[in-house]
Amino acid sequence: MTYIKKVNAAAEFLLKRIHPRPMVGIITGTGLGDGLPPMERSQAFDYREIPHFPVSTVQSHYGRCVVGDVSGAGVMAMQGRFHLYEGYSPLEVVFPVRLMRAMGVSILILSNAAGGLKLNFSAGDIMVIRDHVNLTGENPLIGPNVDEWGVRFPDMVDVYDRGLAACAEKAARAAGFSLQAGVYAGLKGPSLETPAETRFLRQIGAHAVGFSTVMEAIAAVHAGMRILGLSTITNINDPDHPQAFTVDDVIRAAREAAPRMASVIESVIREAADDRH
Repeated sequence: MTYIKKVNAAAEFLLKRIHPRPMVGIITGTGLGDGLPPMERSQAFDYREIPHFPVSTVQSHYGRCVVGDVSGAGVMAMQGRFHLYEGYSPLEVVFPVRLMRAMGVSILILSNAAGGLKLNFSAGDIMVIRDHVNLTGENPLIGPNVDEWGVRFPDMVDVYDRGLAACAEKAARAAGFSLQAGVYAGLKGPSLETPAETRFLRQIGAHAVGFSTVMEAIAAVHAGMRILGLSTITNINDPDHPQAFTVDDVIRAAREAAPRMASVIESVIREAADDRH
């Protein structure tokens, strides 16, 4: 079965079981599965239930699709994503994005846990992604183009939607905190950065680094979706004073920031729903 047929089969499976069609999609990062706003009339589907859907293998990624209503908007949230370092291909990594678009999602919110590269960042900060650098050596658009999904050479000059970013920043201020903003560097992983690599990333203009997001963002641009990227800064990478960091530390820091992440996401969805009406 071709990739496009697999996407359509998964969409058909879910569309028969949910109502209404979702408008907003969310993909959560490591430790951020609980960083979702409260949903009404929610339904949950284990990834194993959805035809042709990959399965999460990383700690703290629940492997569950939750569909419901937030502030009058249909929302489809993936609690757990797929990474290149797990051995998944770029097409498998972006399968949730393709599925969401096939179901009618037009706004995609990508969250991740990331290491901070700016020394004035603090663990627990949330950074709005303004742009990214793809250092994975991969791209989900390699191969034959599906013309009904998007153009062969999508423009990447404005990946992350400025209106959604402004809405997120306004929501944070209203809740009593501020967001950072910067450039996200996407690596393949899973080994963490050496001090020399950290210096290189800072020199090329990156402010945070992680192992996700860029594949999904590229596929979403190709699909014509509006994108909001949010990185939870779980630690600060100081190449002159390097400190060891474990995945448990990442998960702990991300979970502490999850309630603030959820409040920002809820406000963004509410404003998107108001705009639609």
